[in-house]
Amino acid sequence: MIIPCTKVVFINDSKGNGVVATEKIPQGTVTWVFDDLDREIPMDRLEQMSLPCQEAILTYSYRNNKGHLIFCWDNERFINHSFFPNCCLTPYKFEIAIRDIEPGEELTNDYGVFNIIAPFTVDCEGSDRTTVYPDDLLRFSDRWDEQLQEAFNRFLNVEQPLRQVFSLGTWKLAETVARGETAMASIRDCYYNENQLETLP
Repeated sequence: MIIPCTKVVFINDSKGNGVVATEKIPQGTVTWVFDDLDREIPMDRLEQMSLPCQEAILTYSYRNNKGHLIFCWDNERFINHSFFPNCCLTPYKFEIAIRDIEPGEELTNDYGVFNIIAPFTVDCEGSDRTTVYPDDLLRFSDRWDEQLQEAFNRFLNVEQPLRQVFSLGTWKLAETVARGETAMASIRDCYYNENQLETLP
């Protein structure tokens, strides 16, 4: 489930629709959590579906570390890519704001965390990157881990509107990470490699 203080709007001709904040979302706030309505779909199950359903799922889902597709039922599916994102996936099946998000600002993710199936090129936005690759989680995990650790440092100090959507176990684990009682798992743990081989050059 996506955080409630958001709405879908048209961004531009290149991006199409996107999600913007309707009020400030402080760093450390959970912006999405896998809930009872989201679906985890194995690839072999996808092949049994009709072509329109396959197309929708492939467009609006990401792959987890098991190679399964995570299909979000709500507006989370409209979150766009950015090389300078303000949200980031965690290894705990939720996303968190890695910096403050102002009212009217678009919520974004770096699609490099999502185990994409094939590379794609987008506007570099002033970054030294122009292409998102399937193995970006291996390339940039250290950078993203630093951002996530900073966000977890704020986790207990900000309001969490999605608290009631968490499973008890996931919430307890997130609390222990935020308190420093449990080491934060690396976002590298989200990586899916069907050959079990690293593909860094």
